Amino acid sequence: MDKLTTDGGFREAIGEDRLSVVVFKTTWCKDCHFIDPFMPDLIRDYEGKVAFYEIDRDDLPDLCSELNILGIPSFIAFRHGQELVRFVSKLRKTREEIEQFVDRAIQVSDALTSK
Repeated sequence: MDKLTTDGGFREAIGEDRLSVVVFKTTWCKDCHFIDPFMPDLIRDYEGKVAFYEIDRDDLPDLCSELNILGIPSFIAFRHGQELVRFVSKLRKTREEIEQFVDRAIQVSDALTSK
């Protein structure tokens, strides 16, 4: 998962003509570390369908405020710079829940591009 460290890098990544999922995390978040072991496999499963990026909320606080990122980890899907769907909850996220979110993001993205 590529780490985005600048506002410009974020806007460039999500502005592409592809589905991008951005994961907002921090180094001190236990629930963020909980997803670390299975995320590489999950990313491989969606290779060619979704580009995954990571942002440390503490590195880009203004951007996270603009996007209303309150809980972490938070997942937001974008295409052409437009937010499609987000997965935010105060509960620890499982691999299955993240996969359901990514599948939903793919469906929304495909529906928008088929119009």
